Amino acid sequence: MNNFVPKLTERTYDPKIKDIQLFNKWQEEKLYSFNENSGKTIYSIDTPPPYANAPWHMGGAIHYSGIDMIARYKRMSGFEVLFPMCLDRNGLPIEVQTEKEFKISMHDIPREEFLQKCKFILDRVGGKILHVCKILGFSNNSFEWEEIYKTDHPQYRALTQSTFIKLFREGLVYEDDRPNNYCTRCKTTIADNEIDYKTGTHTLYSIKFKVKETGEDLIIATSRPELIPATGTVIYNSHDDRYKHLEGLTAVTPIFEVEVPIQAHHFAKMDFGSGALMICAYGDIVDVQIFRELKLTPRPVIGTDGKITDALPKYAGIKVKQARKDIIKELEENGFVVDKEDVPHNYPTCSRCQNEVEYLAMPEYYLKQVDYIEKLREYAGQMQFYPPFMEQVWLDWLKNVSIDWPISRRRYYGTEVPIWYCLKCNHACLPEPGNYYQPWYTDPPFDKCENCGSSEGFEGDTRTFDTWMDSSISEIYIQKYPLNRSNEQLFEKLLNRNYICDIRPQGKDIVRTWLHYTMLRGLQLHKKPAFNEVWISGHVVDRKGEKMSKSRGNIIQPELMIEKYGGDALRLFGASEASHGSDIRFHEQRLQGISKFINKIYNIAKFISFFPIIDNEKEVNLQLADKWILAELAKTVEETIKGYEIFDFHIPARILRSFTWEIFASHYIELVKGRAYNRNNSFTDKEQKAAWYTLHTVLNALARSFAPLIPFVTDIIYRGIFEKSVHLESFPRPEKISKEKKLTELTTLLLDVNSAIWKYKKDKKLPLNTPISKAYLPPKLKLFSEDLASMHGINEIIDVPKSMENIADKVGLENDYILLAL
Repeated sequence: MNNFVPKLTERTYDPKIKDIQLFNKWQEEKLYSFNENSGKTIYSIDTPPPYANAPWHMGGAIHYSGIDMIARYKRMSGFEVLFPMCLDRNGLPIEVQTEKEFKISMHDIPREEFLQKCKFILDRVGGKILHVCKILGFSNNSFEWEEIYKTDHPQYRALTQSTFIKLFREGLVYEDDRPNNYCTRCKTTIADNEIDYKTGTHTLYSIKFKVKETGEDLIIATSRPELIPATGTVIYNSHDDRYKHLEGLTAVTPIFEVEVPIQAHHFAKMDFGSGALMICAYGDIVDVQIFRELKLTPRPVIGTDGKITDALPKYAGIKVKQARKDIIKELEENGFVVDKEDVPHNYPTCSRCQNEVEYLAMPEYYLKQVDYIEKLREYAGQMQFYPPFMEQVWLDWLKNVSIDWPISRRRYYGTEVPIWYCLKCNHACLPEPGNYYQPWYTDPPFDKCENCGSSEGFEGDTRTFDTWMDSSISEIYIQKYPLNRSNEQLFEKLLNRNYICDIRPQGKDIVRTWLHYTMLRGLQLHKKPAFNEVWISGHVVDRKGEKMSKSRGNIIQPELMIEKYGGDALRLFGASEASHGSDIRFHEQRLQGISKFINKIYNIAKFISFFPIIDNEKEVNLQLADKWILAELAKTVEETIKGYEIFDFHIPARILRSFTWEIFASHYIELVKGRAYNRNNSFTDKEQKAAWYTLHTVLNALARSFAPLIPFVTDIIYRGIFEKSVHLESFPRPEKISKEKKLTELTTLLLDVNSAIWKYKKDKKLPLNTPISKAYLPPKLKLFSEDLASMHGINEIIDVPKSMENIADKVGLENDYILLAL
């Protein structure tokens, strides 16, 4: 041993220097590259493409760290892991960001110029996100720009269009002119699941209508007086005796003098307002439903710009909120307002820009989904959800799906609807699938209309798809084009399974969008569930439990925390703070504590590196202390695997940290230091080597067990001591470490004895290395006596008198029974 050179020479572990060096080494070695011909079972992860319109916040960093832990664990479990890196570069957020940053309106500059400005921001922000991925040590198959898939790449968009063309020709897509959620700020239709609700109050006005036939007043409560001229009917509840005599008569609206029928309808609530309700085009989704049900002719007064249309010349061009004030003023001046009160209200708002949503009618394309709800419920029962209760989140959403999915949008930065319309018969003509088409920009790949045979020309559709049309085929794209290379053979091979892709990891906030639409498309395109497993994480909130947002000023950039504490610390913090599926409260002090623990791991490894590795167990004579810690290690690994198998990384994080700090470092290492150094030549050569062997065995298994959680420090340790990457190793198996489970029954007693001796010395204000002349020890620990004597400086261990045996075997030992003299 005198000639042995320790392999970890750095005084401390400095992640700022070591981590990025190691990450670059991983890339040079292609450590995580995907090899479909490895002979291993393929495990495909549908990596969520991070949206590249703004830098990551803490939630994104911690969420994606969990996904990387899945990839690393499955790789160490013997799978060939398909884990692509990707960026989501479609949709509304980038358009809003571009308009804000360049102080422009999308519709005021040429479309091509606007798209270039979007790409400029996407490239810049995408680079920042990838940097965070690197300093967090993600093990995606490749970080080469050409091998990172992007949802705005022509190849990706071509696949989106191809799936649309297939479903269109199968009759699953149709166009309809119907009212929809519409954002006047974003100038596009939005789906129900793109709506957030803002809690507040609004004023409910009681307004006098006139009954034409009788001349009596009819009081109607409304919060949208600007929609009075758009009234289609007035309804009352059929059980309401106050209005039964008005059935079939005519109501006349105030000021605008529009005549509409009065009729009974079950939706009218007798206790809301006056009990009579105006149904207009369109105040809310109920108006939309009743207009459809009663086949009323709409008279809309709000345009797509959020202003009153020419249907009301006096108010034309005025924004809705101002028109509401002006019309109320006119109603009040003419004596039509009977009463008003402020009442609670949930405002539907656009999830992207928080603008209040209107309900406007316009032609859009729809993808059928209502017909598939029962089959999707069946699929939910076939998949494994982590955590299991997240299955209900999707099932609850399925109960709310009552209309088909509006998939076309009146936006610019997205995959274009691949349709040209015949100038003669207006027939929708679709190209053959396979290429990427831009109908607003290029001529069609055909000369004649397939319907009428005309060659007079075509007009391209200017709309794009809802961004979820792109996102909902991600699990197909990654297996059809791994690393952006076409591989139809691989895709067909993977399709032989009962599902398309192995796992979908995602946040709980997009269950009703990304998960739902992907499952729908998997069913429609391949008649099977999109996934075998679904992993859904909670949110990261601030230390008070509040959502992180710019308006609250509580956003924390992950780069700053990684700079201070390292990527491993942030990863382990995310895993340690809460069980999977629960929200995580960010607390910098706790992150700092995790950072200290990671440095403790390095220091443990550095200490162990001072001793040679003993490969052959026959060279050693394992002592009871060695067998005990190996039994504890086996138990720890066994419990750790249970957590890893359900992808709840809180379990291994908690168990491994507890074992490392509270058992291995605090007790076993202190217990065998004397034997490892062979102080006073008290031990045989085989006993000393047993300590070396056990120390390295535990460290080796700990590094491999920790590797999915903290990949940097474990690989630095493993390469430094064991001279290869830990990430090429398999996960440790408890049965190969120890089969002597009964030895773990000694753990509590051993730890309590050590703690009692330390407490005794501390209470007496004595240094911990103060020698003890004689000591009683519990009989069960007799075979630990040499290591305990060396650890605590006990000169003589004597047998416990029979009169004290019952006491000595108990955990609650009194110090005076342990120690005779100092």
